[in-house]
Amino acid sequence: MLKITQKTLNCRGRLVDLTVPKVMGILNVTPDSFYAGSRLDVGREVEIAARMLDEGATFLDVGGYSTRPGAADVSPAEEADRVLPVIEGILDSFPDALISVDTFRADVARLAVEQGAVLINDVAGGTLDPAMFATVAELGVPYILMHMRGTPQTMQAKATYQNVTLDVIDELASQLAQLRTQSASGLPVDVIIDPGFGFAKTAEQNFQLLNELAALTTVFSEPVLVGISRKATIWKTLNVTANEALNGTTVLNTVALLKGAVILRVHDVRQAAEAVILTQMMKKV
Repeated sequence: MLKITQKTLNCRGRLVDLTVPKVMGILNVTPDSFYAGSRLDVGREVEIAARMLDEGATFLDVGGYSTRPGAADVSPAEEADRVLPVIEGILDSFPDALISVDTFRADVARLAVEQGAVLINDVAGGTLDPAMFATVAELGVPYILMHMRGTPQTMQAKATYQNVTLDVIDELASQLAQLRTQSASGLPVDVIIDPGFGFAKTAEQNFQLLNELAALTTVFSEPVLVGISRKATIWKTLNVTANEALNGTTVLNTVALLKGAVILRVHDVRQAAEAVILTQMMKKV
């Protein structure tokens, strides 16, 4: 049977063409993100969003819950209080901006979409909120289904696999089937697959998963997103800090593009956009 690969995202009536990979800029509305450079100072979110859009971001991913290993829990109310004003502020200045909300909570996702977000980025892939899939189906916005085990507080204790690539594919396929079942009675939902680099995975497992990323693009018809920007797999391997991990990030983003990723979720938009341009040129010759 011929596999039909999804080439567009329907963002509330606006089609985004994925035949050329896109860049998603990270806007962390948190005081404790693992990368200090991504933490927003109050009032600077619009300025940073403007720079990211100018540098080539197609999406802006706004998150109010730090998911670094061992991060403290945040109440849904506080999470919503962090992200909703940022979404409103960005859209006031840039009405055409495509905003993603980075949350695993259905209620926060709903509020963010009502505020103007057009995409839901769920690091838990529906495993931490049983209402998420039904909410996604009701809202009908694109949904990033990411692989994670446990919670941000417990995930690193769950990095045991027979084969990390095959196990991640199996677990994502199971969640995707549940989503498709629930969305059958709702609005059509475009899904993006994210293997979840750094979430319940060791550095060695992350490298294997990236090296075998093409397996995901072979199995799934859905487009694949890679979010490895400045993560510990890079800076610990290079014996540097997260602040010094830009070059390593660009290297691995380039590998991801060559292996089939069509969205890069990054802290540094210009460098990722340049990687897209150069890898696209390689594919043309």
